[in-house]
Amino acid sequence: MAGGIKQWPEDERPREKLLKRGAAALSDAELLALIIGTGDSSSGQSALDMGRQMLVEFDDLRNLAHATANEICSIKGVGPAKAACVKAALELGNRFGARRFETLERFTSPTQVFEHFHPEFRNQRKEYFLALLLDGKNRILKRVQISEGSLNQSIVHPREVFNQAVRESAAAVILVHNHPTGDPTPSREDMEITRRLKEAGDLLGIKVLDHIIIGDGAFLSFVDRGFL
Repeated sequence: MAGGIKQWPEDERPREKLLKRGAAALSDAELLALIIGTGDSSSGQSALDMGRQMLVEFDDLRNLAHATANEICSIKGVGPAKAACVKAALELGNRFGARRFETLERFTSPTQVFEHFHPEFRNQRKEYFLALLLDGKNRILKRVQISEGSLNQSIVHPREVFNQAVRESAAAVILVHNHPTGDPTPSREDMEITRRLKEAGDLLGIKVLDHIIIGDGAFLSFVDRGFL
């Protein structure tokens, strides 16, 4: 019957399990069940049934995050209200990952940059190119998005990066972008853009400290590889 979760032993119900053992103890399907809230009486689906079906239909949370509300509504028993709740929860997760930046004073290693940006970028289907502006003590002044979409030299132009850096009196920058393919290996375009930005930075007295490419569970640092 719909809402059958109420008939389960208390320790197995997602809400009670979370309150007793913490959110980390729940599976993806159980967390989705809490977001969905209730089952559907007409289809006999419990909220957990719907959560499991979403993961079957979309394979994983990454694909579910990309799905539209209409696509999520294709799951039996899921209407616009439940789909909206799922979309809102996944968007909150993305925003939380992005806004941790606001309380981070500095990045001290390429790994730290990767760990910060990977949750934000791993669900993106487009390339995003960012510049992190730093002061003389390598403290973060500002995050600037330079471009969205496939990289090319006309979009990622030195003036787009260094206009902001000069305005903020930045002493250095860290370049960050993602590869939606999941492979962080730099392309010829990546190498050329980085070379041009480093040369422009040298002329302006603003050092390019690193260029980090974020892939799916992996990253590449130009400094670590000796490319910069």
